[in-house]
Amino acid sequence: MSIELDQRVAITPKMLETYADQFRKNSHQRTLMNAVKKNGLASVALNQDMVVEMQHTFSHLVKGGPITNQRQSGRCWMFAGLNTLRVPVMQRCNLKEFELSEAYQMFWDKLEKANYFLENILETLDEPRDGRIVAWLLQAPLNDGGQWDMFVNLVEKYGVVPKWVMPETFHASQSRGMNSVLTAKLRQDAAHLRRMHEGGMALDDLRTEKERMLGEFYVALVTFLGEPPTRFDFEYQDKDEQFHRERALTPQEFFRRYVDMDLHQYVSVINAPTADKPYNRTFTVKFLGNVKGGQNVLYLNVEPEVLKKVALAQLMDNEVVWFGCDVGKMSEREAGIMATGLYEYEAVLGMPIEMTKAERLDYGESLMTHAMVFTGVNVVDGHPNRWRVENSWGTDPGNKGFFVMSDDWFDQYMYQVVVQRKYLPAELQAALEIPPIELPPWDPMGSLA
Repeated sequence: MSIELDQRVAITPKMLETYADQFRKNSHQRTLMNAVKKNGLASVALNQDMVVEMQHTFSHLVKGGPITNQRQSGRCWMFAGLNTLRVPVMQRCNLKEFELSEAYQMFWDKLEKANYFLENILETLDEPRDGRIVAWLLQAPLNDGGQWDMFVNLVEKYGVVPKWVMPETFHASQSRGMNSVLTAKLRQDAAHLRRMHEGGMALDDLRTEKERMLGEFYVALVTFLGEPPTRFDFEYQDKDEQFHRERALTPQEFFRRYVDMDLHQYVSVINAPTADKPYNRTFTVKFLGNVKGGQNVLYLNVEPEVLKKVALAQLMDNEVVWFGCDVGKMSEREAGIMATGLYEYEAVLGMPIEMTKAERLDYGESLMTHAMVFTGVNVVDGHPNRWRVENSWGTDPGNKGFFVMSDDWFDQYMYQVVVQRKYLPAELQAALEIPPIELPPWDPMGSLA
């Protein structure tokens, strides 16, 4: 059977002959081919001058705790949030090291996400099963990712506990197997609820069935992660070797006494320079959340220099900054470097890859994939040129777990910082009071870190 080629649209033998001939005549490209085949593109394209330039020294550092490790889970947003909250605990208690329980937050996040998902299924019962909205809801009802406002919802409802009160389990650190089973359970429940609705069951009765489903889900979650504590004794020895004990604290009491941060004073400031998102306006994303009845995800979109200015202001006031970025772009894990120009792909492959930040968002080339914490900055003549990043990938990558980000990388791949409202100019504080524009769930700003 022969294939008839439309010379206008098909790859033809003549085209292939031309491409191959051009390649064979380019001895430099053949040398690069051999290097890439043996060592891989990243090793060959790595700009060693940039590696030398991105040193791990900073003019301003904020004291925090030791590097944490999310291991084989997608809880970076949670680790970054708890790493932010532990700083005041360490200061109040005069501690050298301290860590809050990520497994505790994970437990409640999974349970709340299950309820959030099932309520969204009830809200969309009359939508077609193969329509875009229901298909989106079913795509990933229980992944590990999250957002700052979702973290705030968990802390305000359930408090926090020291790590030793609810330590890591196998499935907290390696969540894929747990997520697979629990996701199958939720999809089964969604199918069941929709079938009962089609059979004429009333909404109140469907919610009674949902409550039963959540009871099954709770048992499975306890099996995976352990039972969350309701009270515990807080015992510790400070840096002066003084012993302290406070008995029978609830997780909510522990947060109020030892963290004591007004989380409502913090706002997610983003830079999304796409045409559909005007600056100095707030946005939310439909079906993005975890706690029904909690605060919705809220973003304030600002120009890139404003994003940088507010992050720098909070750091210079000795407070760490939670942020979200696209960590996989122009980054080298072993050295812990994020810098534009880190890889010279065009020089190796012979083709340019050039897109604006807006184009990368619009065409699916970039979005927020990871949350971390700024704990330092290098300022030269009043302007930052390097940012110190506290990651949650353990101490092996980077400088004992810390990464360094170039200021140019900040401009291109940083999407979100969380800062106190007081660092925003008056007109932006006023903008927070304007009702937000609602984005569809598949918008790139609906991505979870």
